[in-house]
Amino acid sequence: MMFCRITFAAALAGWMLCAPVFADNVTVSSLEELQHYAHKSGNIVTMQPGTYRISDWLTEEKLREKRAQADYPYLKFTGHDNVFQMDGVKIEADTKLRTILRPPVHTNEFVISGRGNTISGLTITNIGDATSPGGALLSISGENNTVQNGTFTVRGSSPYGYGDLFGKGGDYTIGHHKQSGVHIVGSGTQIIGCKLYVHSYGHGFYVQGGHTQSFQDCYVEGKMRATDDMLKETSGPAADIDFRTVVANRYGERRVTPGYMKSLAEDGYRTYHDVRDLTFLNCTAKHMRGGFELRTEGGGVQIQGCQTIECERGYWVGNGATVLESSGDAKYGPLLFVEGKRANVHVQLSPDSSKYHVHAIAVIWGEEHQVHISPADLLESREVATPILLGYGAPAAGEGMAEIKPRRANRVVLDNETKMPVEISHEAIRCQVTSEGEIKRNDGKDTQITRE
Repeated sequence: MMFCRITFAAALAGWMLCAPVFADNVTVSSLEELQHYAHKSGNIVTMQPGTYRISDWLTEEKLREKRAQADYPYLKFTGHDNVFQMDGVKIEADTKLRTILRPPVHTNEFVISGRGNTISGLTITNIGDATSPGGALLSISGENNTVQNGTFTVRGSSPYGYGDLFGKGGDYTIGHHKQSGVHIVGSGTQIIGCKLYVHSYGHGFYVQGGHTQSFQDCYVEGKMRATDDMLKETSGPAADIDFRTVVANRYGERRVTPGYMKSLAEDGYRTYHDVRDLTFLNCTAKHMRGGFELRTEGGGVQIQGCQTIECERGYWVGNGATVLESSGDAKYGPLLFVEGKRANVHVQLSPDSSKYHVHAIAVIWGEEHQVHISPADLLESREVATPILLGYGAPAAGEGMAEIKPRRANRVVLDNETKMPVEISHEAIRCQVTSEGEIKRNDGKDTQITRE
């Protein structure tokens, strides 16, 4: 006997997923029982509310046994077609357990590798400040899984407190270990109504593979710190290298520059180039390096009704992306980066500003984009006249302190309904610009200008 369920992603794609009828309806009251049913299929599993500590279940002896077996995740959902009802359940994972387990790099702590599962109401919290070698709190690798109404808090990276100033990959001035939030590679994944708090250097929700994934009513939040505060340190990893950065600032110096605000995390919602068909509906990012950094080769990114709040940069989109009815500020950095080909972007700019340096409202390059920027407040009162840049590229590594240089923009249509000025570089070719704000510079070729 079979039944069918229509998922959020499936409804958008026009197809349905079918799963077998549930075998058992059980209640569990321990992590050991939960793990038992997480390996089985076709069940409805309700967990009794309460706080469950991984350290009470996985003792030091058990962790050493797991290490000997190269079994590094704390808890794995390998079964199929289950429903886990976990309202009021909080799982605490002390970061010091990593020092006993000693997992290799890119190890994830909780893993959903089965298919067709729904996990609802779960809270997972990292406590403590032990360092991760790099990985995620939760990984979803199986197909057609749904995680809804969850709350996740991730901790444990090194160094923490500087964002990406000292490196984020192979090039660095201080060696680092990241710890990210929710890692997704499974096709058909749905994340609905989840909250993620990133108190580490790492991404929030990040998609590294698969297709037809969706996010609805989700929230991710990091923390911000002023570079002026960092520069007050007289000891520690940053002071030890005299605050030497990877990326040069606007003056050609590789050093932390005062007057900027940095996120201590990476991106709120992040994709990589080999993913496609992603939907974001009514999602929010706050205090992240990039709110929505969704650059793909195949396109198919749709963002609607979303919001960024006080991020280093709001939206960074590319090939074929669609952004509708979404908004953000440029309080600590640009609202928008647009690259690639044929993006369709409609965003609202809030008037929020700050005492920190912000060098652009938007930076636009690439081909055949349609970009519409309107004021979120009809009485727009942004204190600083910060430009929209057409025919310029993102600064090195997206770093706000770095120089913004000209870069080719071809056949881009820009409609600026804000009072912010527009600057057009000599790399803009055959573009069309309509602007409420002043055209402060026009070095473009065959560029049509209309003042509203």
